[in-house]
Amino acid sequence: MATLLLIDDEPAIQHAFRRVFERSDVVVEVASRGQMGIDQARALRPDVIIIDVGLPDMSGIDVYRQLLEFDVQTPVIFITGHGSTETAIEAVQLGAFDYLFKPLELKEVRTLVEQAVRISRSMRVPALTTALSEMADGSVDLLVGRCNAMKNVYRDIGRIAARDVTVLILGESGTGKELVARAIFQHSQRRDGPFRAVNCAAIPETLLESELFGHEKGAFTGADQRRIGRIEQCEGGTLFLDEIGDMTPLTQAKILRFLQEREFERVGSGEPIKANVRVVAATNRNLEDMVARGAFRADLFYRLNSYTIQLPPLRDREADIDLLAEHFLRKFARDLNRDVTTIAPEVLQVFHQYPWPGNVREFESVIRQALLASSGPVLLPDFLPDTLRAPAESGSGSCSLTGLISRAIAEHPETVYSTVISTVERELITTIMQQTDGNLTQAARLLGITRVTLRNKLREIDPDRSDSADSTDD
Repeated sequence: MATLLLIDDEPAIQHAFRRVFERSDVVVEVASRGQMGIDQARALRPDVIIIDVGLPDMSGIDVYRQLLEFDVQTPVIFITGHGSTETAIEAVQLGAFDYLFKPLELKEVRTLVEQAVRISRSMRVPALTTALSEMADGSVDLLVGRCNAMKNVYRDIGRIAARDVTVLILGESGTGKELVARAIFQHSQRRDGPFRAVNCAAIPETLLESELFGHEKGAFTGADQRRIGRIEQCEGGTLFLDEIGDMTPLTQAKILRFLQEREFERVGSGEPIKANVRVVAATNRNLEDMVARGAFRADLFYRLNSYTIQLPPLRDREADIDLLAEHFLRKFARDLNRDVTTIAPEVLQVFHQYPWPGNVREFESVIRQALLASSGPVLLPDFLPDTLRAPAESGSGSCSLTGLISRAIAEHPETVYSTVISTVERELITTIMQQTDGNLTQAARLLGITRVTLRNKLREIDPDRSDSADSTDD
């Protein structure tokens, strides 16, 4: 259960919060005075704190300043009337998570609190460990692995975390880039400050600029109030820009200026704002290729590339498969209330043979699905999703094709279709030619193409091919 501490003296507000969360996993504790709220925050260590700007004994800002003396990581949300907007903005500039306007929109309250709870818990969970004994709580927010590739990642984190420079994390989707970013944050000198993550691919390009830099009231249609952006919210902390390769050129230019000058402007304002924020960026794209094609700014790439951490795909971490399987089994067996304690050897064999195109994120999903389908104390092959059982039952072909697609996504994201098709076509034609002992007529008939087309494709596969091979015919 998450704990929400509401510091507000209005009975109507207190009632509204209790009603919003009465059927949820959030327990609402109430303090009607500022000092009472400070005392309760010290005793309860809540997941989220909500403070009214105007309290009977002191201002909400004064309450927040005292809270910061012993707790800077708990997300704090302010409630403000329209006449005290500037006070709420001041609070956000001091590090508060966000603010709500009266009259409260209950759906907005619920969404914002749930988001704050997730952030609160992620910041309190240790992000870096390599020993199973340290994973007793089953937390999914861990970097798990003992293979040499992961040891190199841990070494990189140790080298760079305390150095206040920009870091670029590269790796396929699902390899754990945000966990690495959080580990850098938690082992840095900024660990007592805020950590904010922005997925640049998940936010429409028209909104990303406002999300990062904020905007002034009236800056565009629908901007009916000033908004404090993620950079400003992250003062003194770390900003994680995930999928930075999906940024538009305009936003790239603004991020470059921020990295160079350590200042930015809100949308609709010409006033520069200084910000002390460390940036950690990540992408699954090949930024060097994008720079060569003019799809990503070279100067921004070089600025981001102060230090690079390359995450290995799961298919290159075979030594970690059993470790990860045991870790996720513990985690989800507890969360799903399943009495499964053992993984059958046949299941582990499937895990080792499968190429894991979705990497660790897919591994998590597979274990969760298998546990939901399970019965009894042993996880059997019958409980695995069809995507894993089909390759195991039909041989290695499906598995190899999945691996091919996965590699194409990782190595040639801009030409996945042509890369996969050309590779499969090459394998198909080579195999058919071997099966027919090089007979062009038979091979062309099996492939459903003309001899001329087959001959041209063979020359594409082997430019040095001699036409003498054509004599091996009927």
